[in-house]
Amino acid sequence: MAVSIPLTEDEQAAITDGQTAIDELLGRLADTPTPAGPTPRQITAPSTAQLLPIVGVRQGKAMQA
Repeated sequence: MAVSIPLTEDEQAAITDGQTAIDELLGRLADTPTPAGPTPRQITAPSTAQLLPIVGVRQGKAMQA
């Protein structure tokens, strides 16, 4: 089921203009409260948390050995 979600100009720019626009949007949203109340800046990750690496994905049939 397709749903149309209206986007702000900043959100639309993040989709069409690339990484710089995404970074700017995230910077502006960092102090916007989440539905639970705290802002993203106030939410801390556990000290054991690690960022996962981004790997390339190739689509198509998997090759069998």
